[in-house]
This record gives sequence, C-alpha cells and structure tokens, in this order.
Amino acid sequence: MRSRFPLLWLALHRRRRMLVALLIGMVLFEVVIVAVATAVPPAQIFAGGGRTPPGAFKAFSGSTGDVSIASYPGLLGAGLVHPFWIALQLTAVASLAAAAVAADVEQGTIELLVTRPVTRNRLLAERTAAVLLVSLALNAAATAVVAIGVAASARLHEAVPLTGVLAAGVLGFAFTLGLTGPALAVSAVGRRRAQVVGVTIGLGAVGFAVNFAALAWSKAAPLRYASPFHYYTPGDALAHGTVPWASFAVLAGLGLAGIAVAFRLLGRRDLAP
Repeated sequence: MRSRFPLLWLALHRRRRMLVALLIGMVLFEVVIVAVATAVPPAQIFAGGGRTPPGAFKAFSGSTGDVSIASYPGLLGAGLVHPFWIALQLTAVASLAAAAVAADVEQGTIELLVTRPVTRNRLLAERTAAVLLVSLALNAAATAVVAIGVAASARLHEAVPLTGVLAAGVLGFAFTLGLTGPALAVSAVGRRRAQVVGVTIGLGAVGFAVNFAALAWSKAAPLRYASPFHYYTPGDALAHGTVPWASFAVLAGLGLAGIAVAFRLLGRRDLAP
C-alpha cells in the first residue's frame, strides 16, 4: 500500500498516535456503556419513580420515534450518539480533512505535492480515502464492542437484535460520511486548517443543538430536517434491527455530494500562496 498509495499511507502515518488514541478511547467508552446497560436496567437510571423521560431525551438515544432512553436500545443508542462519541468522530474527520488540502496550502507545501505524477485528483482521492478508512475503523470498533456485549448478555440480546447493532454501525458510518463531504469541500477551497475544523465542529455541535431544540420545542420541530442528527438514529436502528435507508441515503448523499464538490473546487482553484 505504501508504494501504490503513498499519500494515503502518509496521511495515516503522520497521525498514527492520534488515531490509536481515538480507537482506544472509542473502545473503552463503549465498554463502559455496555457495562452500565448490563449492570443496571435503564428504566432505573432514567425513569425512576415511574416518570417518563422528556421527549427531548430522544436526541440522546438517537431516536426520532418511540425509542426511549429508558430502554436497552435507547441506552446503547446513547453510547453511539453521546457527545464523547461525537467528539472522537469529529476529531478524526476534522484532522484528516484539514490535512487533505488546506494544511498544505497554509504551510506552503501544496505546490511541491501537486506536480506530475501526483495530480490534484490523486492527492484528494487518497486523502479522502484516509478519512473514510479512519471513520470506518472507529465505527467498526464501536459496533464490535456493542455486538460482543449484546451477544454476551441474555437481557440485552432479548431487547436488541444483533442485526440492529450492525444497522446502527452502518448508519454511524453514513453519519461520518455526511460530515466528511462538507469538511473536504471546505478543505479544497480553504487556506487555513482552522476553517475546516470550524466547519466540522459546527456541523456536529450546532447540528446536535438544533435537533435537541426541535425535539424539545414543538415550534422548532421543522428545524430538525436541517440537522444530520435527525437522520442519524442509532436507537431506532438498534430497536428495529434494520437500517433506515431513507436516512442513510440523506447522510450518504450529503457526504458524496460534498466530496464531488471538493474535487471540482480543487480542480479550479489557484494553489499559489
């Protein structure tokens, strides 16, 4: 791989310590979520005294329907849409997307790279592949931990099918793809890494806040369609055992459209400092 895809390998090699730390953090966090779900029934955590959690809590379980956080699918879903999970994914996407183009423009090294036989398209293609590989690895790690926990616990397995765990993982990758596309588009046209990082964090943090507000306040409900978290619903996937393909199509479509725009912008822009 080093000789055939040197730019992809270099992007991963330069950030190997960060990527290992992200993978370890993801695994340990999901282990904690599974351990909590196994040890304490979620109804005792979130619905003590017979109270029902507020509807806005659906945002924390990754649901737009009837999946409450005070259930096994909701609690496991919370581990796949928790701010810590989001932070790990945003760190990976922002770091690698910023390094795709904007970092080299900022450092003044882009003209050394974009020369024959390394074309602009090859540069962006290999670095896009690096972002997607890391996102796939993070989602696979989280999915594997949850799947092992569900398979090892009779109570969890009764409430959550393994097909639901796989469906949540597939949807998680679509979510990170949906963030990657816009981030790469900004990197392709931007001149500072901070621009890419800011857009990526904005999509994640503002998107979550918008979805939460839409679930908590009926007058803001139409705004939910503008948030990627309206379409990323791991709690629903865990409960129903299927991938919500309409939501998957929206997230994947956003990501692929952003990647296509990135190639077009990079092909037309002036790379001179």
